[in-house]
Amino acid sequence: MARTRTHVAHHRRVKRVLKRAKGYQGARSKLLRTARDAVRRAGVYATRDRRARKREFRALWITRLTAAVREKGISYSRFIRGLKLANCDLNRKMLSEIAIQDPPAFGKLIELAMRFAPGAKSAA
Repeated sequence: MARTRTHVAHHRRVKRVLKRAKGYQGARSKLLRTARDAVRRAGVYATRDRRARKREFRALWITRLTAAVREKGISYSRFIRGLKLANCDLNRKMLSEIAIQDPPAFGKLIELAMRFAPGAKSAA
């Protein structure tokens, strides 16, 4: 039986790696071995940073909420606790958007949280 050759499959693999390494500097975009390493490393960074981005945005929303509720004289933790006890299922992203876009509605949410949160003082 004749020996099979892998030219087509090999070139397809090489092209796939080099296409993903397009825009990298120097040998990383030209040479197969360094391009393969760079592409693999980039994939690791991308996976890690997709998760990190979620953490960063959650921290941003919490910071915004903390600033908004401090103005009304309640702590962030009491605010969130009050909303949980009131069965308000808004997540931090939505609460942050409401605080920015619609302050009167956010004020009502703070009042709701104060009603249910133990130890929260009414806003002065």
